[in-house]
Amino acid sequence: MSGFIEGENRHQSTLFPERVDDYVDEDSMARVIEVFVDRLDIPGLGFKAEAADTGRPGFHPRTMLKIYVYGYLNQVHSSRQLEREAKCNVELMWLTGRLALDHKTIANFRKDNSEAIKLVCREFVLLCRKLNLLSDTVSVDGSKFKAVNNRDKNCTKAKMKRRIAEVEATIEKYLDRLDQANAQASPDDTRTSQEKISALEEGMDRLKKYEVRMLPIADGCLPIL
Repeated sequence: MSGFIEGENRHQSTLFPERVDDYVDEDSMARVIEVFVDRLDIPGLGFKAEAADTGRPGFHPRTMLKIYVYGYLNQVHSSRQLEREAKCNVELMWLTGRLALDHKTIANFRKDNSEAIKLVCREFVLLCRKLNLLSDTVSVDGSKFKAVNNRDKNCTKAKMKRRIAEVEATIEKYLDRLDQANAQASPDDTRTSQEKISALEEGMDRLKKYEVRMLPIADGCLPIL
C-alpha cells in the first residue's frame, strides 16, 4: 500500500465497457451544440451535404461544424489544437463520434466555408443568450461582453444590432487567430509515438548523467565541467 489514492489500472479489462456518454455532463454545452447543429439546414447554409460517389468519403459538415462551434466557445485557437482536442477531449469525442480528424481537413473546411461558419457561430451564441444557456459572460481572445440581459430591456433594434455586432467581432477575431496559428505552425513531426518516447527516454538518461556530475554547495548545485 502506497498510502496514496491511486487510479484504475489502464490495462484492466472490463466486462461492460463504459460509454462515452457517461463522461459528458447532462448540462454540458456539448449537448446544446449537438442539438443546435443537428437541426440546422445544412444545404440551405451553403454546405455540401451529399456524400461523394467515388473516392474516399469525406466528413459530414455537421461534424465539422460541431468542432468549430466547440472550439469557438472554448478558445481553441488552431486547427492543430482542434485535432488534438478531438482525440483526447471527451466532449469533442462525444460530439464527433470519436472520429480522428487531421488538422489539414479541419483547416480546409474553414477555408471553404468561412462565411457559413461565421453565420452558424453567430446564430448559436445569439440563441443561447436568448435562452439563457450561457454563463454570465462569453470571453473570446480577451474580449468580454454580457451573455444574458434582462429580457424586458432586450427588444430594441439598436440593442439587437449592437449585440449582433459584438458577437460577429469575437467570431471574426477567433477565426483570424485560427488563420494566424495555422500559418505559423511548424512542419509536421513525422516520428511515431514510440520514436518520440525513445527520444524522451534518451534525454532523461542524459539528464541523469548531468545530475551525477553536479557538486552540492550551500545554495544549490554547481556543475562540474
